[in-house]
Amino acid sequence: METAIISGKSKKDIQLLITLAEKMGIKAKLLSKDDLEDFGMSKAIIEGATGELIDADEFLNTLK
Repeated sequence: METAIISGKSKKDIQLLITLAEKMGIKAKLLSKDDLEDFGMSKAIIEGATGELIDADEFLNTLK
């Protein structure tokens, strides 16, 4: 399965693309702002994951 995310300024144009995709048999969904933020956060987590273990106290101190 392949996935594409399309962003645009016009809600009307995006709706037209969704309608076209559905007519072609492609599943399409309009993402909410929360959905988009969740996607961005999960992408950042995956890209930032190093697999290394860190000291929890040391990490918490860096947040202060």
